[in-house]
Amino acid sequence: MNQDPSLPLLTAELTLTTHFQDADPMGVIYHGNYFRFFEEVRRLLMEKINYSYRDMQASGYLWPIIDTRVKYVKPIPFDHRIRITATLTEWENRLKVDYVIYDAKTNVRMTKGYTMQVAVGIDNHEMCFASPTVFTDKIKDWHDKQ
Repeated sequence: MNQDPSLPLLTAELTLTTHFQDADPMGVIYHGNYFRFFEEVRRLLMEKINYSYRDMQASGYLWPIIDTRVKYVKPIPFDHRIRITATLTEWENRLKVDYVIYDAKTNVRMTKGYTMQVAVGIDNHEMCFASPTVFTDKIKDWHDKQ
């Protein structure tokens, strides 16, 4: 973890109601759709530091996911209100985001997981072993404003 305990955590949150088309025949959200929820809240997280997907591309880097994990704690039915949180927990050598999905009404944890991404140069297609300064500077700037 790269987080200095004295620094505030960079987090984002999204609340939504699950859709019928996201459910499997048993009426619960299909497991693959959890990644879509993670993606949406991660997009909000990156926008907080002004490093959207277009900004990543413009800075000369792609950020593919290299590892992910989901722990399904409780099934999420369709037409259910959920709250998804994302917290940036690593950024010096890779981008790691931790997620939790809560029941929006009861605040019971329903799912947790993470994604890991690394910077890859657009021009040379080489993986960076340290996060580019264009990214780490944005994290530093965000912390300086807190």
